[in-house]
Amino acid sequence: MPRLFTAVEIPPVIAMQLSLLRGGLHGARWIDAENYHLTLRFIGDIDDRTADEVADALDRVARRPFTVALSGLDCFSGRGPHSLFARVEPSPALVELQAEHERIIQRLGLPPEGRRFTPHVTLARLRGTSASEVASWLAMRGDVRLPPFEVSRFVLLSSRASVGGGPYLVEEAYPLAA
Repeated sequence: MPRLFTAVEIPPVIAMQLSLLRGGLHGARWIDAENYHLTLRFIGDIDDRTADEVADALDRVARRPFTVALSGLDCFSGRGPHSLFARVEPSPALVELQAEHERIIQRLGLPPEGRRFTPHVTLARLRGTSASEVASWLAMRGDVRLPPFEVSRFVLLSSRASVGGGPYLVEEAYPLAA
């Protein structure tokens, strides 16, 4: 069973700039730069037939290229901080693409995404890191601004069952047409 999700890839030059932020945070398991991405829709573990249906349905998405900008760093937390990420400035084109993916996946009979779409690029998973350590790290590095980049395609990625962070494999790529 493949574990699938749709995503926007991060260009190598932007990924390299993000990777320079790594380090200096106890309990951080840093994501490799080549695995940075912006998840549009997590699909999960599905059978091969459903995976083929997903791939086929995504091939009918007709959108134009658009620009994405990363602006600032932040942390997801619940009972404690668990993920460090770069914020993605939401744009109408990005939000519409994500919503279309959500509709496609639900039409195929898969359950709706339980979380609200928060565009981001995960940089590290945190374990045993205190909120004060994260706050201090963010105070020193959190105001990062990176140049915008054009999104000219989205991808269907697969991952092995793990605690996250890759490696990810591009199963299909879907160009956005001008």
